[in-house]
Amino acid sequence: MAVHVLCVRHGLSTWNELRRWQGRADPPLSDEGRRRAAELGDALATTFGARSVALWSSDLQRARATAEIIAGRLHTGPVAIDGRLRETDVGPWQGLTSVEIEAGWPGLLAERRRPEGFEPEAEILGRVLPALDDIARQTPVGAVPVVVSHAGVLRAVRRHAGAVDEHLANLGGLWFAVDPDAGSISFVGLFEPPRHVHIDDGPRL
Repeated sequence: MAVHVLCVRHGLSTWNELRRWQGRADPPLSDEGRRRAAELGDALATTFGARSVALWSSDLQRARATAEIIAGRLHTGPVAIDGRLRETDVGPWQGLTSVEIEAGWPGLLAERRRPEGFEPEAEILGRVLPALDDIARQTPVGAVPVVVSHAGVLRAVRRHAGAVDEHLANLGGLWFAVDPDAGSISFVGLFEPPRHVHIDDGPRL
C-alpha cells in the first residue's frame, strides 16, 4: 500500500542568501530561514491537526535544523537523520554563483549540462529512492511522514516520477505516494504553505 510522504526543501541558508550553489557544503540556516521554518511548522500543525508526524532529515545542517525547528513546533519526537537524503554533489560548482559558473563553464547552465564531478542523476536516485522506501515502511500507522531534504534531490525524484520539473523554493513541499512493496513512487502534488512562508531564493542547489 502506498504511503503519502511530504518532502520539504530546507529553509533559507546563509549561502542561499549569497546565491551560491551549496551541494555537499554545510552552511547553516540564516536567521530568516529559522524564522520561516518555525512558521512552516505552525502551518503543518494547522494542516495535520491531531495526526502524529514522523520527521526525517538529510544530515546536512540546513536540513537538519529545519526539521528540528518543525519538530519543536509540532511537539513531535526526535528527527531521524539519513545521509542518503543529502544534497547532490555539485563537484566544481560548489560555492560558486551562477555568474561565476557561466564565466567558467559558458553555456552549460542554459543547456542543462553538468561538469565532470557533478553527481549523476542515476546515483542520486540510487540512494534517495531506497531511503524513501525505508521511510514509508517505518512510518507508524496513521502518522504523516515528513522528509526535509534539498532541491536537487527532490527535483530528481519528481522527474523520476514523471512530473513537470520546476523550481522548488525553500520550504516548498512535494507530496509523493511511495509504495515500497511495488517499488513505485508517484508525484501527488504540491504542499502549499501560506504565502508568507514560501520563499523563492533563486539558486536550485
